[in-house]
Amino acid sequence: MARDLLASRELSARLLVRNLSARYRQTLLGYFWAVFPPLATTGVWLFLTRQKVVHVDSGQVPYPVFLVTGTILWQTFVDAIQIPIRVISESRQMLAKINFPRESLVITAAGECVFNFLIRLFILASAYLYLGFVPVTSWPLAFTGVAAIMALGMAIGLMLSPFALLYQDITHGLVFITQIWMYATPVIYAAKTTGTISLINTINPVSPVLTQTRDWILTGHTTHLFASTVVFGITLIALAVGFVLYRIALPRAIERLSS
Repeated sequence: MARDLLASRELSARLLVRNLSARYRQTLLGYFWAVFPPLATTGVWLFLTRQKVVHVDSGQVPYPVFLVTGTILWQTFVDAIQIPIRVISESRQMLAKINFPRESLVITAAGECVFNFLIRLFILASAYLYLGFVPVTSWPLAFTGVAAIMALGMAIGLMLSPFALLYQDITHGLVFITQIWMYATPVIYAAKTTGTISLINTINPVSPVLTQTRDWILTGHTTHLFASTVVFGITLIALAVGFVLYRIALPRAIERLSS
């Protein structure tokens, strides 16, 4: 597996450039579409809170800063699930007709996730500058959290990718599931310690990682460090399992596509 990944580097770079060019070539707004989902979510919830339709306690951190940070981290997780599925699904004709290292698609998907995050990172920095917010000194540790968020999403995406080749229901269902999942995660609100929502946050694997990553940027607190470390360890195992499942199931999915 490691040998095949190393052999796929050059092809992966070419596929990444091709995919990014094709994805935004025929759009008027170009790379803005990479940041539109978190910005739209931020705008809606800022409007609701300022109109006093809902009240959200963000602690000592200004709510706009809290909100834009959480939505960008969440969209990074969603991308890490959806991009591998999209990249592999868009390559179905190539998979059926050409023999090439399948691992190159995995690297391409990971590269696209990183590219989208870097665009959002620029937007996040611009938002902090506009709002006059200065991250705490622990902010470099947040890149570790971002890596954990991406790894968790990629693990899920890799496990689902071979099945998404055969059944479009998975792609359509993920849109609905991730929307519901966001409200079960402390994205637009702070993590709770009591009540039913606390139980939901506890069993939700994204919650401690996203919360700890945001805390490294905004407050420096390490309340969720142990839980996020446990989730990250499990994520590494899940990522390896997902990659093995991808290698085993993808050839069989291609056979069914070709028949």
